[in-house]
Amino acid sequence: MKLGFAAKMAPMFTRPGALQEMEGFVKVEVLLTNNLSEYDELNVNMYWNTIEDFTRWKNSAAFKEAHKGPTNAEQESPILGGEIIISEVVSTLESNA
Repeated sequence: MKLGFAAKMAPMFTRPGALQEMEGFVKVEVLLTNNLSEYDELNVNMYWNTIEDFTRWKNSAAFKEAHKGPTNAEQESPILGGEIIISEVVSTLESNA
């Protein structure tokens, strides 16, 4: 996204709403890539119980509402690009403390 917009945009991905009510939703994490000088990069990691749960979210009216662009024609989106990458957690390690 355009430089300087990450701090404003990150909370939009974690605000309370319909996402929390979706079946199979576990959590969402927003990561900011450090040391970039030309643009900001956010990685939005969503965790779901199953791929089917995610697919239901992606096809829902709530998803469409959450991802609609600016309503003011003069307001330009700070988003430069995006890609959905689906990964499966195959191994984890947690603290013993």
